Amino acid sequence: MSSETKTSLSPAHSDNHALAVSERVSLTTRDGFEFKVRRVEPFDEAALGAFFDNVTPDDIRFRFLSSFKKVGHDMLKQLIDVDHDRKEDYLAFVEDENSIIASAEIAGNPGSDTAEVAIVTHKGYKNRGMGWTLLEYVAQQAKLKGFKKLQSIESRQNHQVIDLERAMGFKASSLPGDATLILLEKNLV
Repeated sequence: MSSETKTSLSPAHSDNHALAVSERVSLTTRDGFEFKVRRVEPFDEAALGAFFDNVTPDDIRFRFLSSFKKVGHDMLKQLIDVDHDRKEDYLAFVEDENSIIASAEIAGNPGSDTAEVAIVTHKGYKNRGMGWTLLEYVAQQAKLKGFKKLQSIESRQNHQVIDLERAMGFKASSLPGDATLILLEKNLV
């Protein structure tokens, strides 16, 4: 499914949103679509901002469980502020296009063996099997980080993602205190 590749290119420049690629993994969906994944870096803020300009309003709402029109500086800073231990954000891209096509975050509280996962995809790259492949990859990474369980909190309206997670073995239950949300969990051990 993947192979490690190391390349060194210059860092992103805020004017053209270029991506620097240092350590990356090649992934291929079941349909044969190939893309690369790497961990987020501090200089990715501008490229992430450009990415979210190409995410549908519904997908932004489903990703952040909140309605806002633009993912601003404060939210972007939270996405790039990772510790590479309990919190990680992975960026997916097509190598020859040099722009982000998906973002996947895992985050767990200190002392917890559970991580939450959230994935969002560029509107031009939906329905290519990336969600399945990227979720499979980040679940693997969460397990390597020592997490024993993966959780996803989804809007009940996000049927496509709920169906995908159930097909991948996530168990669904109601989220106490909010009837509009559903909790999906998968044991990683």
